[in-house]
Amino acid sequence: MDTCISLPRAAPARVLAVGAWLKNAACRLDGTRALMSPLHGDLDDPAACTALEDSVQRLLALGPVDAIAHDLHPDFHSTRLALALAERLGVPAIGVQHHHAHIAVVQAEQGIHTPLVGLALDGVGLGTDDSPWGGELLLVHGARWRRLGHLQPLALPGGDAAAREPWRLAAAVLHALGRGAEIRTRLGPAVGENAAALVATLLSRGLNCPASSSAGRWFDAAAGLLGLSVRQAAEAEAAIALERLATDTIVALPTLMEALAQPPLPAIQPDGTLALLPLLEGVAAMGDAGQRGEAAALFHVQLADALAHWALQAAHAHGALQLALGGGCFFNRLLGARLLDTLQALGLPPLRPQAVSCGDAGLALGQAWAAALQLAEERRAGRGAASTASPSPTPAAAPAALPETTPAPTTPTETVSCA
Repeated sequence: MDTCISLPRAAPARVLAVGAWLKNAACRLDGTRALMSPLHGDLDDPAACTALEDSVQRLLALGPVDAIAHDLHPDFHSTRLALALAERLGVPAIGVQHHHAHIAVVQAEQGIHTPLVGLALDGVGLGTDDSPWGGELLLVHGARWRRLGHLQPLALPGGDAAAREPWRLAAAVLHALGRGAEIRTRLGPAVGENAAALVATLLSRGLNCPASSSAGRWFDAAAGLLGLSVRQAAEAEAAIALERLATDTIVALPTLMEALAQPPLPAIQPDGTLALLPLLEGVAAMGDAGQRGEAAALFHVQLADALAHWALQAAHAHGALQLALGGGCFFNRLLGARLLDTLQALGLPPLRPQAVSCGDAGLALGQAWAAALQLAEERRAGRGAASTASPSPTPAAAPAALPETTPAPTTPTETVSCA
């Protein structure tokens, strides 16, 4: 059964959004009503693809739409479906960047029309530069957005294999720290001398090592350095193990969190990059000293505090009065709680998705909202509809000077079951 969400502001266009790849769900946006389909699952499963197609047909049967929204990745089944539907219906297909969609969920739910800073943290989403993003600081104002900064990129030796094998991320950190010679001796006993030597070679030669700003990969790297996960049997297994160890250690040592907050926080670079490599060096050193639990806690505490100061600095610099959080990394309760406490203490309490998931299961709502705003802006500007031929339209740049306005009061969303 579809879920009906009542929004505080009416969408300026009727949009059907088809979600992304993982935890796929679709959404139909019409006025103040958003209809979320049931969760279909990951689109590497043919049954999930069929379920998405069935949901799309059911949502389309409710009436005409003005556009079809989709992820930027051209190879997703959802993207191909969106392009085919748009062509058949004679409406635009509008590509929405993955992390922009995460933040647009909060825009839709809270009825926000003033500038806001968005912090989107997850495993991966295709960026507008065709590289894998996942630790993004965005400025969003209506339909317009731009990337203010990102987490320090980390090499992914072996490409997609690195997301399944955290030891590869640990090797990438060692290489970046100038300690590549330790890869074989440190990781070889767990993964095999040949595998460790091969990854060391890939890193030293820069072969098949795409860089990603993904927050999820930094969690994997920390877990790999502490020996908590070599290969993941399930999504986020390494991050969950890291969080569990940190939480258990903090419960056992109540004064630990404040003690760990004392060392210098990860540095914000002039280009907006948040440098995490020194933090991982500290994690490795603490783990080598036999303090694995304290090292796991250090990672969470200092990452959360650095993220809070990063977001606050951006909000002040760009006149944004609100901060939105989105992405699957916020399922991590320890990170979320510490970040919330720190932001509240700094005077910038964050907004999070309420009626839908902060992860990809709620992404279609953000896709639909962002596409509706973009379509309305193009109509006002007299530019006509977005092209159905391009799966990756370039997002408009954010205004050079954001107006200093007072945000309108937000109205809680209401979730009801659709008949």
